[in-house]
Amino acid sequence: MTDTRRRVKVYTLNEDRQWDDRGTGHVSSGYVERLKGMSLLVRAESDGSILLESKINPNTAYQKQQDTLIVWSEAENYDLALSFQEKAGCDEIWEKICQVQGKDPSVDITQELVDESEEERFDDMSSPGLELPPCELGRLEELAELVASSLPSPLRREKLALAVENEGYIRKLLELFRQCEDLENADGLHHLYEIVKGIFLLNRTALFEVMFSEECIMDVIGCLEHDPVLGAAPRRHRDFLTKTARFKEVIPIGDPELRAKIHQTYRVQYIQDMVLPTPSVFEENMLSTLHSFIFFNKVEIVGMLQDDEKFLTDLFAQLTDEATDDDKRYELVNFLKEFCAFSQTLQPQNREAFFKTLSNMGILPALEVVLGMDDVQVRGAATDIFSYLVEYNPSMVREFVMQESQQNDDDILLINLIIEHMICDTDPELGGAVQLMGLLRTLVDPENMLATANKTEKTEFLSFFYKHCMHILSAPLLANTTDDKLSKGESINPLCPLYCMYLLALILELLTFCVEHHTYHIKNYIINKDVLRRVLVLTASQHAFLALCALRFMRRIIGLKDEFYNRYIIRNFLFEPVVKAFLNNGARYNLMNSAIIEMFEYVRVEDVKSLTAHIVENYWKALEDVNYVQTFKGLKLRYEQQRERQDNPKLDSMRSILRNHRFRRDARTLDDDEEMWFNADEDELEDGEAVVPPSDNKTTKTSGGAGENEDLMDPISKFMERKKLKDSDDKEVLGKSSSLSGRQSPSFKLSFSGSTTKTSLSSPPPSASLHPGSPGSPGSGAKGSPPTAVTTKVGSST
Repeated sequence: MTDTRRRVKVYTLNEDRQWDDRGTGHVSSGYVERLKGMSLLVRAESDGSILLESKINPNTAYQKQQDTLIVWSEAENYDLALSFQEKAGCDEIWEKICQVQGKDPSVDITQELVDESEEERFDDMSSPGLELPPCELGRLEELAELVASSLPSPLRREKLALAVENEGYIRKLLELFRQCEDLENADGLHHLYEIVKGIFLLNRTALFEVMFSEECIMDVIGCLEHDPVLGAAPRRHRDFLTKTARFKEVIPIGDPELRAKIHQTYRVQYIQDMVLPTPSVFEENMLSTLHSFIFFNKVEIVGMLQDDEKFLTDLFAQLTDEATDDDKRYELVNFLKEFCAFSQTLQPQNREAFFKTLSNMGILPALEVVLGMDDVQVRGAATDIFSYLVEYNPSMVREFVMQESQQNDDDILLINLIIEHMICDTDPELGGAVQLMGLLRTLVDPENMLATANKTEKTEFLSFFYKHCMHILSAPLLANTTDDKLSKGESINPLCPLYCMYLLALILELLTFCVEHHTYHIKNYIINKDVLRRVLVLTASQHAFLALCALRFMRRIIGLKDEFYNRYIIRNFLFEPVVKAFLNNGARYNLMNSAIIEMFEYVRVEDVKSLTAHIVENYWKALEDVNYVQTFKGLKLRYEQQRERQDNPKLDSMRSILRNHRFRRDARTLDDDEEMWFNADEDELEDGEAVVPPSDNKTTKTSGGAGENEDLMDPISKFMERKKLKDSDDKEVLGKSSSLSGRQSPSFKLSFSGSTTKTSLSSPPPSASLHPGSPGSPGSGAKGSPPTAVTTKVGSST
């Protein structure tokens, strides 16, 4: 098998400062005689030819980036890079390089990223700076080469940035750009493109402030239109910004500084997204200052708008004014949406102040008005704004909807508008409904609800939700499960059945979430409205995903092991549709089959007694022939064990007492032997018979025989050998037995230490009957020892 750890791509940096892919191969390190040293060797995976043979020089600066890249320079303007498929391979080769250079592999750079020797480096550091050629048309090519050669070296980049900044070079370059455009000097324009692009990669805020000033930014964009790759067909970015893109003031902005900042941010964002070429993985960090420039601009814009009370007051007044025309309202909502999007750049404390300001200005009542309108686009933008509010501060939204319920009818509550829009989403793929369902789930999630000494938000809001909202959420589900029409393929809207099925699945998903996270609220609703029976109608749907949603809903209810739910299921025979769906699925091995079997298996493993009895008593004949899993036979065995205990209450009380006094290794686990002993089932004993653990001996029981005595005494002997009483005062001899040669069956009693109440059981009859071999009988149980809390004393009389 090919070692993917060593699989790499080889890159070289071309004259245009772009990385060229030289091929894919496998890298190794070793001594190369021709190069007289340890080297890196890459052979092509296609034909085994050599893609790279590079000596690891002690003074070469190697750099590890992003865990899977190793970059270095071998000569002036000749940079190499290895991009590894796996991090492990990169680490392995990096250790080899560091070993040759005597460096710690934990570093990311083995040498300083400069090409100069030590003497030249100190000379450069002591020199006053980099000298730029005069800014003339005839020197543009020289300047472009100088910029390109300075970018690989951090020291030279810093000197170049200082020179460009101190000499006011950018404005001189832009003056040359205008001359070149007037003269249609293509070569000059191409050189200016390379120069300006290189200045961006210098990553310096002071240069950006000059380039993005009102008088310079359009010329900077103009320089970036003339990419040499495009030849004589430059892009027309300036035409788009001046003719196509229009700035609309939905509310007049009186502050000229704010207006200029908005213009600048839009244009810089456009440069980053559309004008500059996509940076390679090696250049991403060289544009970090540009990202920061945009980020801080947005923060400043949000702060200035937030402080302008007149602006926000006019915004919300026009948004809720019935006289506002639809186009104007759409622009207002879109502005507010973008305003909230900008707020995501704020620090948490500033974002909290931002949303508090919007809340005080009445954003939630405004959204309630907008969401009640017919315009789909306006409602969509309002939903996006609502999502910002819910995701950041759901408690604020919950408090608002509970307050408005005291004044308004249920139909016009904000949260009910959200539910109605989810139900009535016109998108065939239910994109909006899925978004709204996620917001509703956030609002009803107890994990983000506050609890204080004076108020419990969970109790108050859930009581409100189930009283005022749940009937609207579940209406489509209840309306379409009144009978078995879904099994015939019918749905809410005959023209779009799949759309309606997806809607029901969404509602079921939210109800399932409520079952998992809410307590008595959802329980009361399900039982009072008979919701589970209605949901299980969907198990007969021709759409498998919907039937599985119904099964998941029931599975979550059963998983709670709540006897209120269990009695409800038993009383209404709610396993019947599940069994029908299982039988109708036939021999197909699919998700339906697995989901139903897993549900029954859970009941068996968790030993849910009431459900086990209900299933076996009512559906055993339908399920007894299922042999490819042992689930149903296991349920029957559980049921028989339960019946056996019920028929023998003394055995059941004995087991209960033993369990209550069992010895534990820790708070949760039993000794393996003890667990096996307790899991072994008792025989059906007649009144007065001895209660003892069964033996593996299957000696024929004869009244008064030695085999019988040995059968009875063997487990007790083992018990006496393993468990000793610490307190001799607790030892009591409560019974005596005849000798083991056996003219009379043993008579004995059990005393239980470690409890304030002592319980003793005696077995006076002359013989004890044990019936091995049948399922669930004591004879089939594993050997084991009683727990340490049980003390048995057997005395014999001579």
